[in-house]
Amino acid sequence: MTELSAAFAPDWVSPPGESILDISEERGWTQAELAQRLGYTEKHVSRLINGKVPLSVDAALRLERVVGGTVDFWLSREANYQNHKARLEAAEKHANWVSWLDDLPVKELMDNGTITKQRLVGKNKPSVVESCLRFFGVASPDEWRAHYGGMQMAFRRSRAEQCDVGAISSWLRLGEQQAEQVDVPKYNKARFEKALRVIRTFTCDPPEDFEPKMRQLLSEAGVTFVLVPAISRAHVSGVARWLGPTRPLIQLSLYGKTNDKFWFTFFHEAAHILLHSGGKEEKKSVFLDDPNATHTDDPQEHEANSWAGDWLIPSQYSGRLTSLTSKADVRHFAKEIGIHPGIVVGRLQHDGVIPPSWMNDLKQSFKFKKASTD
Repeated sequence: MTELSAAFAPDWVSPPGESILDISEERGWTQAELAQRLGYTEKHVSRLINGKVPLSVDAALRLERVVGGTVDFWLSREANYQNHKARLEAAEKHANWVSWLDDLPVKELMDNGTITKQRLVGKNKPSVVESCLRFFGVASPDEWRAHYGGMQMAFRRSRAEQCDVGAISSWLRLGEQQAEQVDVPKYNKARFEKALRVIRTFTCDPPEDFEPKMRQLLSEAGVTFVLVPAISRAHVSGVARWLGPTRPLIQLSLYGKTNDKFWFTFFHEAAHILLHSGGKEEKKSVFLDDPNATHTDDPQEHEANSWAGDWLIPSQYSGRLTSLTSKADVRHFAKEIGIHPGIVVGRLQHDGVIPPSWMNDLKQSFKFKKASTD
């Protein structure tokens, strides 16, 4: 006779009805007799045996009394069956969704450890689809398109190349994941402005010194700050957005890597938070920025550019920029106004005072360690 044990719960594909049928046959019971003993109709027992109806708690209690085993055994058997069945059905769906991978920067997500690295061949693609669904936190590509495709309407782009939704959404999602691990208080505008004044004094410090202090100051003001490696097809160096009505996020990619671009991009994103988030609709905007962008027609981008430029080099000093024709002049001027000379060089190049190839040795290249989320 088949021996039943609550600890015996294999991950079979077959429905628990097969065990019921095996025991009935061993005992010489017809299906009609089994139905009579259980107090069910023959039709219901047939459907139960064939996995057409789920095995309920009531059925488990009756089976415990009639054929043996425990309620836990029968419910566990049913749960294993339903779980395996669901996984088989999901695998079939994933196989039908592999074309979605063409919209995503899959190789980059593998290279940075976001999803498991494997050969992108036919047999592996369904599991890659599942990994991407888990990464984005969506049930299917349709939900991804509805959420991130719909988010396109909120994108405020600073350059035409920022049209790859798969790359942009991947980079944004990486920032969301970091932000989900950080607990910050409600946004406080006055504290944020005060923090920005202090952060400006950090421009001459190395990243390992200023980054933790910068995160702390922003966090105390209710602003989440994250650094996320660039996704090449995204063409984004920074973004300012609101994850909720009281939670702004500044996300930078170090696209460009030199300190002049880093600091200008940071203060540019800060300007969006300060100047362009007054109403509910504005807080839905996702400002995608690139300091290499040569032209934009968006007045809010122009306003953020002006604000960031004036924050780093106050307007009362800007008239002297055209007189800075040597490295010594740049160093002296930068020291006088309390910023790194590389930022001054970047401004001079942007304004056309000096060619883009001049004085680049005064700039500093940045490399940040992965931030701790403890």
